[in-house]
Amino acid sequence: MPAASAPKEYRARVDSKKRVTLRGAESRDFRVVHRKDGSILLKPLIVEISEPVSARALRAMDKAVRNLRAGKRSKPVDLKKLAAMKI
Repeated sequence: MPAASAPKEYRARVDSKKRVTLRGAESRDFRVVHRKDGSILLKPLIVEISEPVSARALRAMDKAVRNLRAGKRSKPVDLKKLAAMKI
């Protein structure tokens, strides 16, 4: 286990959109806990992918890329017709 280092401490300010910038954050996702005393605790989260991409899907993507590189593709889609549709 790594030796405990001194905690980082710095001043941060909430911007006009209620955001705070974290310096040197090693995680992108956090669980936020607002305490009754007004302090806020950030706990890093590890977001796991629930299901990996299947081998079948990977083969289909590889085939699509080979076809594209070989020039096997459909005619361009006219998006003007789509824009004219009222959904």
